[in-house]
Amino acid sequence: MIVRRLILVFALAVAVLASEGCAALRGRDPLQVTVAGIEPLQGQGLELRMLVKLRVQNPNDSPVNYNGVALEMNVQGKTFATGVSDAGGSVPRFGDAIISVPMTVSALRMARQAMDMIRRGGTGTITYEMKGKLNGTTLNSMRFRTQGEFDFPATSTGDDDAG
Repeated sequence: MIVRRLILVFALAVAVLASEGCAALRGRDPLQVTVAGIEPLQGQGLELRMLVKLRVQNPNDSPVNYNGVALEMNVQGKTFATGVSDAGGSVPRFGDAIISVPMTVSALRMARQAMDMIRRGGTGTITYEMKGKLNGTTLNSMRFRTQGEFDFPATSTGDDDAG
């Protein structure tokens, strides 16, 4: 009798997860996430704190409901800043929303990045990546990732004027 009940409970749990899984597997376009702004926050000791405002665009026909956000910023392939927020809300269908996430950068990470830039002579290409997730219901979290690069121009030595 107890074994039958356990099997029934297990079967019901699998059915619920399968139905949520099917909803999550529908063709969904990825969220478009950009940094809309950064504001300084009060830090503690050897850390820098900032409030990163993300513009999240939902190109899908259904809203994205979330109840938590996790965010990681990498520079030159190394973790630079991380943050989490228990904020909840919804990004409307074919709409956008601003989501704020407090982030922390340790002084050691900043020093490591500065040393890497000094070794490269302060010039060159800097690559960055931002990845995170909007926590949703079971099997329905939305992950996002964006990356890019920017160039630091070489400083002029004045030799171009010789001629």
